[in-house]
Amino acid sequence: MLGTIVNSLAIIFGSILGLFLRGGLKENYKSIVMNALALSVIFIGSSSAIGGINSGNANPVLFIVSLVLGSLIGEFLKIEEKLQSLGESLQSKCGGENSTIAQGFVTASLVFCIGTMAVVGSMESGINHNHTTLFVKSLIDGTAAIIFSSTLGIGVIFSAVSVFIYQGILTVFASFLKPYLTDNMLLEISITGGILIAAIGINMFEIKKIKVGNMLPAIFIPVIFYTPFFQNIINFFKGLFF
Repeated sequence: MLGTIVNSLAIIFGSILGLFLRGGLKENYKSIVMNALALSVIFIGSSSAIGGINSGNANPVLFIVSLVLGSLIGEFLKIEEKLQSLGESLQSKCGGENSTIAQGFVTASLVFCIGTMAVVGSMESGINHNHTTLFVKSLIDGTAAIIFSSTLGIGVIFSAVSVFIYQGILTVFASFLKPYLTDNMLLEISITGGILIAAIGINMFEIKKIKVGNMLPAIFIPVIFYTPFFQNIINFFKGLFF
């Protein structure tokens, strides 16, 4: 859990530092910084997805199936709505109607929780007690938290709780997932996660509201697909029809 604890603390410290900068930034500067961050998020997500697809080892349709099935599951569970509700609850207690607490909490939580580094880093931390990936992620998240909180306010600091719970659960259950982790599985997680990260960037530009929270289960569809049980089912049907 050391990597996750450090990651959460980095977000808290970065958010606090960003709050000190918040008052000193004019609205036009906040806007241009937010646009720069949105472009960076889209680039990072797109690079991860395209790099995985172009690797030559990716399943050409699995990321599409993962996104569709994951979105349906998330829509049924109403993950986005629950995240938003939690953010609004924090907003009602800590801010006013015009506060950006809910937006800061939801946006930062999604950015910090989605992606290969969160999943792989937590797995490495739980299985091999290797926290290197999460330490690197802590530096990235801490820097992003400074920018987020300087534009979106105190809501960003609460995303540290989301990261602690999400990565903590992955770390604790990593030993159970160890037999199923393969390079192909991690590659597909990277592609799907990259697409979701790019979608967050689109949301930040307010081009179109995409319910990225409801798409979160898509990251775990490749885990199911590459389990021996599911692969045996696929091979069975291949034997019948091909």
